Amino acid sequence: MAFDEELAERVRGVLASAGMTPTEKKMFGGLSFLIGGNMCCGVMGADLLARVGPNAASGALSEPATRPFDMGRGPSAGWVVVAPDGFATDEALTAWVDKALAYATSLPPK
Repeated sequence: MAFDEELAERVRGVLASAGMTPTEKKMFGGLSFLIGGNMCCGVMGADLLARVGPNAASGALSEPATRPFDMGRGPSAGWVVVAPDGFATDEALTAWVDKALAYATSLPPK
């Protein structure tokens, strides 16, 4: 699966603005951004994948244009897929990436 390069560049910009230098890795058929060795967020096709953590997942899934992340074995706890309508503005994308960053930076580095 190809991923949206423009969205990946937007995510890079948000992470850079937050002072983060992620490691990029191709996974889930898209591109993932890791902070301290922990998955933070990613781009799958035209969608954003955000790892918000198990405690924030139900709230995140109540947001418009979201669905659980499911790789065929059932929903992955703490992960949310956001469709393009959910991050159309820079402010919305930043909010999602910030949620994912909050969780990723709460984990011990790998």
